[in-house]
Amino acid sequence: MDISVVIPLFNEEESLPELAAWIKRVMDANNYSYEIIFISDGSTDRSWDIIEDLHQESPCVKGIKFRRNYGKSPALYCGFAEAQGDVVITMDADLQDSPDEIPELYRMIMEEKYDLVSGYKQKRYDPLSKTLPTKLFNATARKVSGIGNLHDFNCGLKAYRHDVVKNIEVYGEMHRYIPYLAKQAGFSRIGEKVVQHQARKYGESKFMGWNRFVNGYLDLLTLWFLSTFGKKPMHVFGFLGSLMFFVGFVATIIIAVSKLLGLLWITDSPYFYLALTMMIIGTQFFLTGFLGDLISRTSSNRNDYQVEKMIGEKSSI
Repeated sequence: MDISVVIPLFNEEESLPELAAWIKRVMDANNYSYEIIFISDGSTDRSWDIIEDLHQESPCVKGIKFRRNYGKSPALYCGFAEAQGDVVITMDADLQDSPDEIPELYRMIMEEKYDLVSGYKQKRYDPLSKTLPTKLFNATARKVSGIGNLHDFNCGLKAYRHDVVKNIEVYGEMHRYIPYLAKQAGFSRIGEKVVQHQARKYGESKFMGWNRFVNGYLDLLTLWFLSTFGKKPMHVFGFLGSLMFFVGFVATIIIAVSKLLGLLWITDSPYFYLALTMMIIGTQFFLTGFLGDLISRTSSNRNDYQVEKMIGEKSSI
């Protein structure tokens, strides 16, 4: 199969027939073999009924229905698990992503050998309250991830080589950082394509609010820490703990010497309590790193590495 189109959705009953018909026109015009996988993320409208009707009209349309709303990342995770195409395309269900972009995205994966191609909505039709935080968020994500050529990490319109979606785990709200996840999994050929962003035709956006940007930064910090120190927590906690304990210990010695020389009374000085607190916190940091290392060493995926190819007999390692 050439292409799998994975579409998470929440209450998009108006747009689904038009979107499915649009994708079908593009696929037929280019003679692609394809499947469309709709994931209804706890929709409370008629979205699932429409998906069932679309499946009756065409077996290329498939569906996954969640009992409740879990979020975009779980929807993508389940869609990726079912995808069979050589190239997997993700897009939103609100008709703001154009299926006309699919042929070029497919070509970039198959001919230019990209592992992942992310859309870049250079001209957006979103309100200012959404575009300004998005620009700040993307600038931070570029810096932290080291993927400097991407302008829009959170664009829903992306294309993936089949191997990519089968070797990354999208969970929580990590859909914003799929390029970063792909890079950490060893898929370094990540490109970008300027895509058309269309004004929403039906309903209202389901992703408004400042809390999603706060959560986005927290997720970015989590991903950075896990990718950098996930299997070696002692490197960060042990270092911080040792540093704080050393500074606190030296300060305590200085205060003790000052007491012996009669320069100050320990109980009258706040520095003694600060030094003692630093030693305690430093010890706690060190123990945290030690426990983290113990957990990491006993983890079932401590030696979970991405092996691209093997030659000869299968290794017993």
